[in-house]
Amino acid sequence: MKNDIAEHSLLKSVVLHLVPGILAGAAYFVLVPVVKANGYPSVMALCLAGLFVLFPFELGYLYYRKKKTGKALFKGIIKYLEPMPVWQYFLFAIIIIVLSGALFTAFNFTIELSMPVFSWIPEGMRPDMGLSEDFTKQKLLITYAVFLFSVVLIVPATEELYFRGFLLPRMPSSLKGWIPVTHSFLFAIYHTFTPWMIIVRTIGVLPLIYVVKKKKNIYVGIVAHCIMNSIDFIMGVAFIASL
Repeated sequence: MKNDIAEHSLLKSVVLHLVPGILAGAAYFVLVPVVKANGYPSVMALCLAGLFVLFPFELGYLYYRKKKTGKALFKGIIKYLEPMPVWQYFLFAIIIIVLSGALFTAFNFTIELSMPVFSWIPEGMRPDMGLSEDFTKQKLLITYAVFLFSVVLIVPATEELYFRGFLLPRMPSSLKGWIPVTHSFLFAIYHTFTPWMIIVRTIGVLPLIYVVKKKKNIYVGIVAHCIMNSIDFIMGVAFIASL
């Protein structure tokens, strides 16, 4: 079957990968002092940046492409929608989560190595999950309710549609076997609020990218991404319950 996907130039691919992250990062750094002044941990700023910058930009761009090309949103603009047996969703989601967890753990040391490079970012501007008695139980309950809606559900689902469903299939073919690594590296840089995690995130996200690309199915990526993002939520809820 003829490939109907028009690939992006390397420059266009880089721009489309990074622009939403730059905008969301700017929003995050602007919002941190505001949320902290109101008694919330800085992760609340991340949640809000996800809801009000990342979500509308990424989904909005997909709809813009739909309107401009006249193609359907799914199968036209968003690719990698090949069906899989239900059992494979469970299997590959588990594989992604286990392998990514192992890689994030194994390469966690790169965070400490990278931190000095980004020492110019004030400590107070770095994401704080609020797991301390510096915040009231009420503020933490609100924070983690928003976290669940934003970081666990809306943002990862939108990111998978945009990055794996739209950008990954259109990566320049000239990159050949380097497409997954390049895509993962750009996705890591896109997380502008934690630049010290570029190395570990590039490596840790590769299992998800390879599985989605191999199976041509973004839904398994959405499931795995949401579950991985839920780990911090579970830890937060456990901490709140202990207060």
